Amino acid sequence: MATYQKIFDDLTSQDEEYLTLLEKCQYALKDLQISLNTSSEALAESIKPLPPSNIESTINNPNLKEFETLGLDALSKNEVAIILMAGGQGTRLGSKDPKGLYDIKLQKYKSLFEIQLKSVLNLQNTIYQKYEAKIEIPFYIMTSPATYQKTHDFLVENSFFGLSKDQFKIFNQGTLPALNKEGDKFLLSKEKNFIQSPDGNGGLYKAIKDNHVLEDMLNNGIKHIHMYCVDNVLVKIADPVFIGYAIKNNFKLCTKSVRKTDPSEKVGLIVTKNGKPAVIEYSEINNAMAESADSNDSSLLQYRCANIVNHYYHISLFENYLNSWIERLPYHIAFKKIACFDFDTQQEIVPEQPNGIKLEQFIFDVFPFVNIEEFGCLEVSREEEFSPLKNGLDADNSNPVTCKQDFLNRSKKWINEQGISVEDGIEEISVYEY
Repeated sequence: MATYQKIFDDLTSQDEEYLTLLEKCQYALKDLQISLNTSSEALAESIKPLPPSNIESTINNPNLKEFETLGLDALSKNEVAIILMAGGQGTRLGSKDPKGLYDIKLQKYKSLFEIQLKSVLNLQNTIYQKYEAKIEIPFYIMTSPATYQKTHDFLVENSFFGLSKDQFKIFNQGTLPALNKEGDKFLLSKEKNFIQSPDGNGGLYKAIKDNHVLEDMLNNGIKHIHMYCVDNVLVKIADPVFIGYAIKNNFKLCTKSVRKTDPSEKVGLIVTKNGKPAVIEYSEINNAMAESADSNDSSLLQYRCANIVNHYYHISLFENYLNSWIERLPYHIAFKKIACFDFDTQQEIVPEQPNGIKLEQFIFDVFPFVNIEEFGCLEVSREEEFSPLKNGLDADNSNPVTCKQDFLNRSKKWINEQGISVEDGIEEISVYEY
């Protein structure tokens, strides 16, 4: 232990950042323990549904055309940018490649990246036809050290699927060192290097600063930002309706949600906590709250806004609060099996049980920093906009088969809405809304 401690002392005595990280890890451990020891009833006391003024649904909404027009207008003026979260690998899918390279076996489109980038190309073409404005939507892709090079090479090899390479800026999220289970020592490799892992989707904010993304956006005249995750097969990228909804209501931060219909569904929920917008774990509300019906519509759950990590930001938020978010965003604890080196025994440790902590930050933890008047939630149809690719073929849902079927079903629906009949069982339909 003496040898290990000396290494630790040598590293941290000169590095205030790592000492601060240890301190914050202790806070995170204390918060976790408090949460585990607090009853759901007590946790729920500060939680309320979003006020009606802060939530709107796209389902049977007569205002969608107005929202869409406002969003298209902003797009035509080159005021919109896209941030794509693409740091994950397809580990659960049996692949070490970036998840964006994964093929859900559509005949026409061979990867998630192709589906998404071609949808942006179609949107740009729509803007040109409608406004005679030739636009190139700035596209910022956050990768991880494990996915950066393959993502970059794949997009270059495929000529960015028809988009201009000048639209793209690819940058890495940061990493955080792993710690022992007590959170007071860093785990090291045999070479005495910190064992690192990605810092979670909340690392976006520091990555924006470190890679000068904000400056680039400001230089491009960007006012509105759409952020989404690569693994949502049905995502509507730079969605004019979403952007227009934020513009119409003068919201600075918005999120999309899908309707939770089963009280037992294990999803994060968008609520207010202590009067501030927040995302909570499903376990933070008790059974009575989970099952309670909306006071205005008994067919709906009161707590139904399921988080899908699909956000809108006004550029002013980044200008005014980015540094504060980076400094104040909390860390979350994940106990993991982490291979490391024991300097006492001079042996590699390949644990069978969790032996350490990986720290991560969550992107939605900035919600409480925004005044409730500046926050909006747009409820969208799950069938239209949310089919995440999370699991391998051995899982019952959120797998390549369900994602493919959801994509085909939506395409069939859109075609049917145009008065064109589509036969059941068809294996390939690939259309975009724009």
